[in-house]
Amino acid sequence: MSEAGGGSGGETVKLVESSLARMARKGDHSAFAEIVRLYQDKLYHMANRMLYNRQEAEDVVQDAFLRVYNNLDRYDDTLKFSTWIYRITTNLCIDRLRKRRPSYSLDAESNDHDGLDGYAMIPSDDRTPESELLLSETQQIIHQAIETLPAKYKSVMVLRYLQDMSLQEIGDVLEVPVTTVKTRVHRGREFLRKKLEHKL
Repeated sequence: MSEAGGGSGGETVKLVESSLARMARKGDHSAFAEIVRLYQDKLYHMANRMLYNRQEAEDVVQDAFLRVYNNLDRYDDTLKFSTWIYRITTNLCIDRLRKRRPSYSLDAESNDHDGLDGYAMIPSDDRTPESELLLSETQQIIHQAIETLPAKYKSVMVLRYLQDMSLQEIGDVLEVPVTTVKTRVHRGREFLRKKLEHKL
């Protein structure tokens, strides 16, 4: 498997993470605590962008770390550790999205649809420049459009445009060919473009 985004920096990170994983697998709690420290915020931001619900995002991240801890012996250290941990977290998010009652139908155009629940409209307690931006009307519309994407497209769009992963990295995380990732990105963009044409 080719190293997405290669370079010596990427290789160093890969070695450090593999080493931490090996130490954690042998029962080194401080090594696992370091893994949590490295990934907690990244995974939370990704989960929150997929689920638009802070509590659910926190639950997913806790569940992800629990699964990582319980399955360290299954980690294949020829893979990037980040690929493995993102895969676990993304799958948990997709599971939750699929279990949700649909908030709104794919062809709903109304801005005041009953199912909106205001996910992206409620200001968080810990306001940041980013969360302030999320409250802008345009961002709300975009978030609402992304919220209506089917889970398999939503995960690709979040990883590509919000996590800034390469197509190869997304393919590794989701365990699908790069050609499938390209197709889903294209279809996801087309879907969003059509939704936004009606709203913006």
